[in-house]
Amino acid sequence: MPLSLATAPPLAETVGELSVAPPTGGPLSIEQVVTLALANNPDLKAARLKRAVAAGQTKQSGILPNPSLAGAILPLISGAGTVPAWNIGLSQDIKSIITYKSRRRAARDSEQQVAADVVWQEWQVAGKARQLATDLIIGARSRPYYVAAYELLTERNAKLEQALAARNTTLTIVAPDRVALQTARTALNSFDQNQLSLIHQLNALLGLRPDVVVPLTAAPDLPPFDPAAIRAGLATLPDRRPDLLALRLGYAAADESVRQAILAQFPDMVLGGSVASDNSKVINGGPNVTLGLPIFDHNQGNIAVANATRAQLHAEYEARLAATSGEVEAMLSEAEQLAAQLEIARRDLPAARLAAARASAAFGASNLDERGYVDLVSNRVSKEQEIMTLELALLDRQIAIQTLVGAGLPIADLPPEPVGGARP
Repeated sequence: MPLSLATAPPLAETVGELSVAPPTGGPLSIEQVVTLALANNPDLKAARLKRAVAAGQTKQSGILPNPSLAGAILPLISGAGTVPAWNIGLSQDIKSIITYKSRRRAARDSEQQVAADVVWQEWQVAGKARQLATDLIIGARSRPYYVAAYELLTERNAKLEQALAARNTTLTIVAPDRVALQTARTALNSFDQNQLSLIHQLNALLGLRPDVVVPLTAAPDLPPFDPAAIRAGLATLPDRRPDLLALRLGYAAADESVRQAILAQFPDMVLGGSVASDNSKVINGGPNVTLGLPIFDHNQGNIAVANATRAQLHAEYEARLAATSGEVEAMLSEAEQLAAQLEIARRDLPAARLAAARASAAFGASNLDERGYVDLVSNRVSKEQEIMTLELALLDRQIAIQTLVGAGLPIADLPPEPVGGARP
């Protein structure tokens, strides 16, 4: 029976409607968001159904082809005969039996390739969920600094506009503050636009309506980040990363396709037996053979295609393998650079805060002009914004690395035997 197709987007109205939803309505940790994404992401739900299709194809490959039964009754129309003639025969295609084992192996490899591809897609969804949730959490902590910079410059600009209207200052003096205020407003607006975009992306990842509010904890709870352990595990990464496993399995299936194409160049052969009776009740029976003559077609075209496909997959695997370690090493180096920059910025922050506090006290006591006060407080706010930006960049880089190495992510549930090992 066909399934009915939805007429409205199947998006949840609340977080509580999601599958594997948290028991309480409190803030969600990042790992809870990852769990929700793995259970509810629409693309993942569709991708997982491909495994059932691949399993059906594997099952079909294990079924031997049916034999053929042929028969005929030939009623007597004229002549010396006395009874109707008849014949019956049973035959079996031999070539399909010759390629049977290879087809089964190729189907199993293809099924496992689909499974590995699904796990790799799960890694991508989990990594995206981590990144979006982290960006939103850090963004919520960063917004007050953008607001503070905007409000400080707004207050300063309002006073300057009043002074300009009273002809107590000049446009040349006011112009830089107008530019600074516009820059602060643009930065705040861009920040809010980006936050709203992140909310929409996270909701789409979870299968929620765009306007749903996903409550998040105040601090990101990410898996421990150990660069030394990550570097030590790079040697075994090709045996753990689902995309590389999928490529290896795809190559194994292509190798079986080459084997099948080579076997298929031998002549078509159909073996069977038949029994026949003529109009005079003479009965004959015995084996029969139908043999194709490989005069023009030696399956050379299919062999060439299979060889080229195998060579392409071999090159694609080597290219991905070459990029794997280099990509992780490069990101680790970038993370180290960000960590060093973040350390310097944090080291400078106390001095900026102290200068801003002294400026506030001096300005309150009329010992500092407003321009100096605004500059020192703006410097403190800019330093805090810089630190939050560096923290977010560092966390995003760490999340990307953990996604590439599969830290805390599902593993590919493949058979224990090594891919590319001995074939039965």
